[in-house]
Amino acid sequence: MGYLIVNAGSSSLKMAWFCEQLERRLNALVDYHESPGMLRCWDSSGSESEIHRLPSEAEPMSAALEIIMAECRNVFGADAVHTVGHRVVHGGTRYRAPVRLDETDITALAALAPLAPQHQPFNVAGIEAIARAYPGLAQVACFDTAFHQSQPEVVQRLAVPRIWFDQGVRHYGFHGLSYEYIAGRLGELDPAAATGRTIVAHLGHGASLCALKNGRSIDTSMGFSTLDGLPMGTRCGRLDPGVLLYWLAQGQAPETLRDVLYNHSGLLGVSGFSDDMRVLLASETAEAAEAIALFVYRCIAEIGALVAVLGGLDALVFTGGIGEHAAPIRERIVAGLDWLGVRLDPRANADGALGISRPDSVVRLWVVSTDEEQVIAMHCRRLERVASGG
Repeated sequence: MGYLIVNAGSSSLKMAWFCEQLERRLNALVDYHESPGMLRCWDSSGSESEIHRLPSEAEPMSAALEIIMAECRNVFGADAVHTVGHRVVHGGTRYRAPVRLDETDITALAALAPLAPQHQPFNVAGIEAIARAYPGLAQVACFDTAFHQSQPEVVQRLAVPRIWFDQGVRHYGFHGLSYEYIAGRLGELDPAAATGRTIVAHLGHGASLCALKNGRSIDTSMGFSTLDGLPMGTRCGRLDPGVLLYWLAQGQAPETLRDVLYNHSGLLGVSGFSDDMRVLLASETAEAAEAIALFVYRCIAEIGALVAVLGGLDALVFTGGIGEHAAPIRERIVAGLDWLGVRLDPRANADGALGISRPDSVVRLWVVSTDEEQVIAMHCRRLERVASGG
């Protein structure tokens, strides 16, 4: 008996199967850019075990879910999937913790799509596909916004009319499942930081920072939407709203602005040719250098702001695709934090070690691979036990 974890996005479908002891035994991926569509599976050792071609006449998500359900049952037994857990980016003001889903919940989550248009529709589509194909199967939604419910109200408020706040216009924060995982790992890696002041830098195609005090979210760089905070692969990051008013006055349609801000800004917008940090680091163009410099600068500036909120800093943790794999970016960010007494170990950083700070560093530096799927599986098991009275 185990848990199938589904992370349905706009460009890919990621899945994983965990046994009841929360050990990951199977990973699967559909990259929607591939033609013909393929479902690729990996076992617990990381070796590719199966490749399935998706039927060309079928809807890719539904076909992939059907194949992975059959694969789980064939490999792990007829009762292999007891609960399906989903990453859902936005929980709004209603969903403050993981929840077992019913039809009312699915409708409510679909209504939040305007708050996260790049993510929410696809998260909900995965839930609906399972509900159609396996109507008796329990489903759990885990929210990226839920971890940040611990933030003080002064952080959640925006300086807009009070009625807007009451209608849900507030600072939410995202990447919460990643931050929850890192907060848990800190208890093993760095107990002093786990009970102290830590900033986690989740740097990837989507990027944000989170200030943790005693393992709880105090503030985070993303706010009302996933556009806020750091510049990202294709998203603009923090932006003066006057820019939008200017373009609206020039006759730009809201739909066009949404597309530009979500899909054509960030690293792609500044460089003019790529949203991939690996490509930019390998490029010798001035435009690539400008995009990298802006990303690093904004990381340093946002970290400085969060240090002020925390009243100091005990540890800085890098995670996410860029945070885990781009040693030059880590080096440049840390160099900009020299005033904090941060000292980087260049060899450890280049080698991608777990700890990358020198012994004399006032702030401890870590590189930790995040695991949002394990957090979701943990919540599935907990809710399952609650439901059974265990």
